[in-house]
Amino acid sequence: MAQLVITDQLSIDENELEWQFIRSSGAGGQNVNKVSTAAQLIFDIRASSLPELYQQRLLTKADHRITQSGKIIIKCQESRSQLTNRESALAQFIELLKSVTITRKRRIATRPTKASKERRVQHKKQRSDIKSMRKKPL
Repeated sequence: MAQLVITDQLSIDENELEWQFIRSSGAGGQNVNKVSTAAQLIFDIRASSLPELYQQRLLTKADHRITQSGKIIIKCQESRSQLTNRESALAQFIELLKSVTITRKRRIATRPTKASKERRVQHKKQRSDIKSMRKKPL
C-alpha cells in the first residue's frame, strides 16, 4: 500500500482516494468527444484515516469542493492529458489538506501605549485644523 505524504506528521493511504475519469467539457474538437481526460478525485472525510481534529476542521471549512455529505470532490480538466489532470487534482487535494494542518498562533490582547494614544490624538487635531481651514471665514 502506497502512502501519500501530506506533511511530516500526516500521510494517508492512496486506497482512500477514489478516481473517476470523465469527458471534459468545453472546446477541444473530437478529442473531447472520444477521450475521458478530466480527472475527478473523491475523498470521503468521515471514512478516512485522518485524525479526528483534521476531519472536523475539513468538515467546518468553507470550501466549494467539500460536500454536505462530507466528501471532497476535486475535478480537474485543465489539460488534454489525463495524467496531467490527475497530478493537478492530487496537488489541489494535498494543498487543501495542508491548509487544515496549520494551527494559527493565538493573539495576545495588548493595550495601546500612552505615546501611541497621544500620537493618535495629535494626528486627529492636525486633520481637524486642516479641515477647519477649508471653511469660509465669517
